[in-house]
Amino acid sequence: MIRPVNPYPVGLDLEGRRVVVIGGGSVAQRRIPVLLDSGAVVHLVSPEITPTLQGLVDSGRIRWEAREFRSGDLDGAWYVVAATKDSLVNARVAAEAEQDRTFCVRSDAVHSGTAVTPAVVRRDEMLVAVLTGDRARTAEARDVVARALDGASAGTPDAEEELRGTVALVGGGPGADDLMTVRGRNLLSRADVVVADRLAPQRPLGELRPNVEIVDAAKIPYGRSMAQDAINQVLVDRAREGKFVVRLKGGDPFLYGRGYEEAQACAEAGIPCSVVPGVSSALSVPALAGIPVSNRGMTHEVTIVSGHLPPGHPGSLIDWEALARMRGTLVILMGVKNSPAIAESLMAGGRSADTPAAIIVDGSLDGQMTHRCTLGTMADTLAGRDVRPPAIVVVGAVAGLPQFLTRA
Repeated sequence: MIRPVNPYPVGLDLEGRRVVVIGGGSVAQRRIPVLLDSGAVVHLVSPEITPTLQGLVDSGRIRWEAREFRSGDLDGAWYVVAATKDSLVNARVAAEAEQDRTFCVRSDAVHSGTAVTPAVVRRDEMLVAVLTGDRARTAEARDVVARALDGASAGTPDAEEELRGTVALVGGGPGADDLMTVRGRNLLSRADVVVADRLAPQRPLGELRPNVEIVDAAKIPYGRSMAQDAINQVLVDRAREGKFVVRLKGGDPFLYGRGYEEAQACAEAGIPCSVVPGVSSALSVPALAGIPVSNRGMTHEVTIVSGHLPPGHPGSLIDWEALARMRGTLVILMGVKNSPAIAESLMAGGRSADTPAAIIVDGSLDGQMTHRCTLGTMADTLAGRDVRPPAIVVVGAVAGLPQFLTRA
């Protein structure tokens, strides 16, 4: 079926409704976070999926059927996205959706589905959707609207020329797309290639021009990941092709983000590289949970440590005994698996088992949750609550302060 050239614009309420996505590649990776933000119950069918989508599966945010599409997969769906690399499969999906009177988007043939995904601009409570019938024109129009809303003029040709063949290391903040810096959003909108982490804001990727290459550089804890050397090579190779490359990271590029290694790789290859700092989850996530990492008369130091390696590991560079003797706030990143061992080490070094602690899961995202405990009860809390990454652990008196804040 060929879709009419003048579609009827409408906003869908997908809250709590079944949406089926067929295909687990980069297109699905762009679309699914937006669908989740709308409240959709997403069911994914694909033999393979990207590491970032795997992270959504592991966290229970989407359901995945690891197989090829088959008839009946669309039963009960309110909306369908056909996003495989096989046009024949996408055509089958679209045909079955039409038979079921379910609107369907085809990623490979925009005019062959019964719906079209618009280019979207979100600013606070305002949502602007743009449809022109041509993907390139749609993205261009969306970018003009976005710049107008941001009070910025369109980039000049000279400015675009200066970006070619360069790399920008952009900190995406703790996860929510509206906590990304204005400069980061601006550079992201001008990228030819985006090398994105799993914990980077995902929704802005759905707003990129359709010809932008997205490289999934997700690092799932103790699971699938893209080797750092491979990431470095992608940055260098794409920049040498004359493209503007954005390395989009969660948090800040230079705080456990391996940003310096990537900047060094670019420098050694003669590739100009810039850094856009991001809002670090080490400070912002406790704040969003109502926990000040410092408080007058209570703590005079804040220590941020990596929990990726447990105490006693031969590769660890952390003096846990020294940390146990300190009286201030300890913020542990990447430490969900090793937090019980860390708690034991801190208590063995002198910290009281009654020391307040807080475990903040999915900081800044809709599912953010805080589990209060103590050093002595941390292991039981982690197990009993089935805590999974991403989560941040705060240890110290500030973790026991009463909660006054509401989510903004």
